Amino acid sequence: MGTNTAFDAQQHDRRGDIPGILARLGSAEHPHVQALLLPQALLHDLTDAIHAICTVHGNHPSMIDYAMARGIQIETLPWLIQSSTAFAYERAYLASLTSAAGPLPSTPGQAQTDAALTHLRQTLEMLANSDRRGCATGAVSALILDWRSIRRLLDHASARFALPAPKSIMPEPILHDAEEEAQIVGLARARGFGATQLLVQHRGLWDILEARASARRG
Repeated sequence: MGTNTAFDAQQHDRRGDIPGILARLGSAEHPHVQALLLPQALLHDLTDAIHAICTVHGNHPSMIDYAMARGIQIETLPWLIQSSTAFAYERAYLASLTSAAGPLPSTPGQAQTDAALTHLRQTLEMLANSDRRGCATGAVSALILDWRSIRRLLDHASARFALPAPKSIMPEPILHDAEEEAQIVGLARARGFGATQLLVQHRGLWDILEARASARRG
């Protein structure tokens, strides 16, 4: 990363500029996501991705539920409730898609993958449970935005597995509010931190899946 790019990244994080952070770290830019969206993507690569996403985001409570229960930013509670309800439908879709995809493809290093995905999920739960005001809000907002790219992949897999794709009802993220103007340094920076960490974990997921796809090809 060049000096100017690194400086711009720091500025996005400090301002809590989640769209800017997403442009840098979002799933849509990852080469493996782009490969999975190709018409000729291998079915076992798609199956592997669906199972991994389900491992990270298919459990209840989700990271949104943890953030809602923690209630560090009480003013965001209505939005978190709406997000939690919408994500429950996404989990149901993901469960159906995982079933339609069938069993995991045989891949070297499965035990290490399982441990890595469990650690990744636990890291997201820690973000959602953070005592730092703005951190969970930033993480959930980044999840909502990045989920659009993940949902595109889910719908692509759904078409390949002949499963109907339900309409998403995920709400808009919280990107700016009046309180932030008064607490710009602390709240915005915490929000940027939460968003960055969520997206870094997602990129770690795609890195794992890319390595697994390569290992299957020998």
